Amino acid sequence: MIKSLLIANRGEIACRVIRTARRLGIRTIAVYSDADANALHVRSADEAVHIGPSAARESYLVGEKIIAAAKQSGAEAIHPGYGFLSENAAFAEAVLDAGLVWVGPKPASITAMGLKDAAKTLMIAAGVPCTPGYLGENQDPANLANEAGKIGYPVLIKAVAGGGGKGMRLVEAAEDFADALASCQREASASFGNAHVLIEKYILSPRHIEVQVFGDSFGQVVHLFERDCSLQRRHQKVIEEAPAPGMDAATREAVCAAAVRAAQAVDYEGAGTIEFIADGSEGLRADRIWFMEMNTRLQVEHPVTEEITGQDLVEWQLRVASGEKLPKTQEELSINGWAMEARLYAEDPAKGFLPSIGTLELFELGKTEGGRVDTGVYEGAEVSPFYDPMIAKLIAHGDTRDLARERLSDMLHDSAVWPVRTNAAFLINALAHPDFAAGTVDTGLIGRDGEAMATDPEPSAEMLLDAAMALVAPTLAPGFRLNAPDRRVASFLLDGERVEIELDGPGSDEPETSILIAESGKVWQLQPWREDGTGHGHAGDGTILSPMPGKIIAVEVIEGQAVTKGQKLLTLEAMKMEHSLTAPFDGVVAELKAVAGAQVQVEAVLARIEALTE
Repeated sequence: MIKSLLIANRGEIACRVIRTARRLGIRTIAVYSDADANALHVRSADEAVHIGPSAARESYLVGEKIIAAAKQSGAEAIHPGYGFLSENAAFAEAVLDAGLVWVGPKPASITAMGLKDAAKTLMIAAGVPCTPGYLGENQDPANLANEAGKIGYPVLIKAVAGGGGKGMRLVEAAEDFADALASCQREASASFGNAHVLIEKYILSPRHIEVQVFGDSFGQVVHLFERDCSLQRRHQKVIEEAPAPGMDAATREAVCAAAVRAAQAVDYEGAGTIEFIADGSEGLRADRIWFMEMNTRLQVEHPVTEEITGQDLVEWQLRVASGEKLPKTQEELSINGWAMEARLYAEDPAKGFLPSIGTLELFELGKTEGGRVDTGVYEGAEVSPFYDPMIAKLIAHGDTRDLARERLSDMLHDSAVWPVRTNAAFLINALAHPDFAAGTVDTGLIGRDGEAMATDPEPSAEMLLDAAMALVAPTLAPGFRLNAPDRRVASFLLDGERVEIELDGPGSDEPETSILIAESGKVWQLQPWREDGTGHGHAGDGTILSPMPGKIIAVEVIEGQAVTKGQKLLTLEAMKMEHSLTAPFDGVVAELKAVAGAQVQVEAVLARIEALTE
């Protein structure tokens, strides 16, 4: 068994790997950037090595620094986690050339599956069913548009080196193709250094089914059954579960067997995931499930597989990398119950899911029987703009799907994070959606009903009253009793908006403190209203502020231009994603400070829209 391990990653996956390594008696070494000097994975490891500035391209994405840190610390092996360099064949090769153990598949396997077009060609040869599409080398926009027309709309443009929903665009009509292609290639080039794309038929009732596979150096490959990751937003997974609802034994056998063939075709070792797209219009059928891609690493959603199989997949990785055989044979693996995972993001669904950054002054995650939390942050930690905004994964296991869903919802209801915003309330709404509850969800559900799911919940009247009474109780007049008939209406500021609450008791001077209210996965701040108006929320003056540090990559308007509510003004690239900023109402661009290519800080004034006067 490996004796010392460097984790070439950060956040919850680094903490997750450290947890298993410690149980196995393996010494752990963390790496960290400037932004992560006080991160949980740094605190959790036996040793930590600084590898550079906050930007990932200057730290976590620099393979030479990772390998130097491994040598400096005397690490025997490197675990890449997921993201960053985990699917970089050149880095894997460099690790091996340095005389270190690579906890992952062979570089040749990564290369074979790394480009989606080449992988599909390989899968077709291996007898794995694939979706129809264009995999050619001719990347001329006119040719790509022509191929899309041959396939028939809607089509999906996908970066061949892509992943995680980045470098992917759905195009529903020919007239939208050129803009979507340019945006897709731009994002792919920025994220992966490769603007090459493929085009494939978009399935109208798509379900995302993936199979966990594992191989060892003795030629053995097994599957650990399937996961359903169909609930997605902008092609990024939101809630995952295992097993897949509606999957009968015959279909499971066919799909999992195809996944094993796919892994065998590239002589696969370690953990991998074969992703399929299914046409769910008539339920899950083996003849309507096609190969999409292979992820040659551990997945974010691996805990649901662990929960239904009782296996520790990180332990499997470490044992295989140490030269051991797979811990279990296919016949020894079985499904026990149901598991669901929700990705808790530092983002504000009510503001278009813009990432939220800052200090976690309050960070409490719900607990329940059968519940599990994987996180890489703690109360008092900073959520920075430099990395993915996922701050935790909440996982629930139960004997039935309904029980797992209820337990996960309970965990989210009992979670409270402040002042950083999260998508907890959105996740609660998604779990309660009739289609998700029935297990008939497809990947388009959030696109259709996401606006309703993203609606901010309101604190209950009872919760507001309790909080208001807690604020004013110290200032109530002498002799006050909670059941006294005296009543008054007091004004408060609730998360930037003025509210009036009828209270029992006469009261005296207004209190100076504030109180946090946590309910339904959301947190509000309630504080006394000051008559001078201090603390008012935004006045709606049309000022467009940068919601986070980032780079302006496109400006769509000019000063003096008339705009309509919702019209795109500019595009900001931040936290590895593109974010569109739009006009808050009909008006004129009275001021424009945004310049394409410029770096901007949080709350920088980018533009000002002046309302039209009659």
